[in-house]
Amino acid sequence: MTTMIGGQRAHARSNDEMRPVRFTRKYLKDAQGSCLVEFGDTRVLCAATVDDGVASWLKGTGRGWITAEYSMLPASTAKRTRRETHGQTGRTQEIQRLIGRSLRSVVDLSALGECTVTVDCDVIQADGGTRTAAISGAWLALHDALATWQRAGKLKGNPIFDQVVAVSVGLVAGRTLLDLDYHEDSRAEIDMNLVQCGSGEFVELQGTGEQTTFDRSRLNTLLDIGEKGLRELLALQKAALEA
Repeated sequence: MTTMIGGQRAHARSNDEMRPVRFTRKYLKDAQGSCLVEFGDTRVLCAATVDDGVASWLKGTGRGWITAEYSMLPASTAKRTRRETHGQTGRTQEIQRLIGRSLRSVVDLSALGECTVTVDCDVIQADGGTRTAAISGAWLALHDALATWQRAGKLKGNPIFDQVVAVSVGLVAGRTLLDLDYHEDSRAEIDMNLVQCGSGEFVELQGTGEQTTFDRSRLNTLLDIGEKGLRELLALQKAALEA
């Protein structure tokens, strides 16, 4: 795990600087689409699978569906995380619903046809920002899975019409910070997650005053620093596609 010593952030970052980010596409041999995403010491393996057919409530509509599953491997944290063999926690359910909503926001489900895409996001190392890393990597896995489906003649075109990325921001010891690691997130006075499309439109804003309230001016500051990180992530996604 990384730590912040005194006033210096891990990786010697400035307040408005992302951790080192890396997207490794086609990480899994047999997955239709996969991506290992790294935000500093946080690593999430995303894999997308496309299957013919949809749930009963969608049959006959001509529309498809995209869903996500999220989990943390037992050794992904300093203290072993128990496997959720007897039902998912509320946190897990909330995160995977967020990932699913984020991906669906940039896909034409009618153009997808009656098929279901499941994106599995497995945290193999957690150091804060696992949900934001998962969303950013899941989009690349989804992109490649649908491209594979298209090459197989199952789709006339790729129904994805935009990118989607996510990043965290927060107030820690009075400092407005971008892309919080675990040490920062655990002490945050204000904690926010931002999800945004390539168009600049927001999909979701999750903001909480953990230890203090905040006014409109503070919110604007958090959004401004967050949008800087979001733009960088969008550029890195594009670079990963071109690599």
